[in-house]
Amino acid sequence: MPIVLVVDDSAVDQQLVGGLLKRDFDWIVEYAHDGESAIEMIADIFPDIVITDLQMPKMNGIELCKQARKKFPRVPVILTTGQGSEQLAVEALNAGAASYVPKSALAESLNDTVDQILEYSKKNISRDQLMACTTNCRHQFKIDNNPQLIPPLLDFLQESMTSLGMGDHAIIRHASVAMEEALTNALYHGNLEMNEKQSRDARHACREGEEFEMVRLRQDQEPFKSRKIYVAIDLAKNKAQFIIRDQGKGFDVQSLPPISDTGNISKLDQRGLTLIRNFMDEVKFSDEGNEIRMSLDMLK
Repeated sequence: MPIVLVVDDSAVDQQLVGGLLKRDFDWIVEYAHDGESAIEMIADIFPDIVITDLQMPKMNGIELCKQARKKFPRVPVILTTGQGSEQLAVEALNAGAASYVPKSALAESLNDTVDQILEYSKKNISRDQLMACTTNCRHQFKIDNNPQLIPPLLDFLQESMTSLGMGDHAIIRHASVAMEEALTNALYHGNLEMNEKQSRDARHACREGEEFEMVRLRQDQEPFKSRKIYVAIDLAKNKAQFIIRDQGKGFDVQSLPPISDTGNISKLDQRGLTLIRNFMDEVKFSDEGNEIRMSLDMLK
């Protein structure tokens, strides 16, 4: 049974987060009031995941992320961010946080985000002796509009990066989260032309092992059913490069918020883009808006 550690100096917010977790899952939920006590508890109970507020006494969420990454690299940390803490949230993501959820969207997104990160963290991937000698690898995929194909592709990515010794657990989690956001965007927004709410509901249904009616219908309808997602992965010990292209109508690339606009971190419809930009070193979109190129520099 997974153990979740909730860190917040507000008893009310502790109970809110704990209540949401227990609503859908049979998890053990423990609590800490600040970052210092959280580090001590991690050493004692070794939780599967930590959910923390950013602004706390003694040790804030940013320092907690740094300490957890250094001392407990296998324990992922998720942030809960309030309005006005956007820049701090970006700093925490760069410090090693696995993901974030705006406090205004806890009821909608917290449990799905925790479930997502736990899926990455529970993988126990061993390095094969031959794979450990690999210096680089390139793979190309042409994927149908089937959301069930995304998890095994992410598993493959994690295994490949681990075998090549590409960074620590936090970096590999970051790459997996960014890839999932890009792939689901290509599937739901691109090829299936779904809006933000429909996409979010479809992702939730997929995580619950359920079929989403609109996805099923559009898988059998033209022009949707003939569209593919093209994925290219190029991994070397010093750099990772990814290309994801869908066959949808694309979007106006000029409408994207600037990278410096950290205020968008609180907007649920910009969450995926924010994660991608913070977890990747370089992000470029095609002029048509149906292709994203991402790269991760392992030597920075």
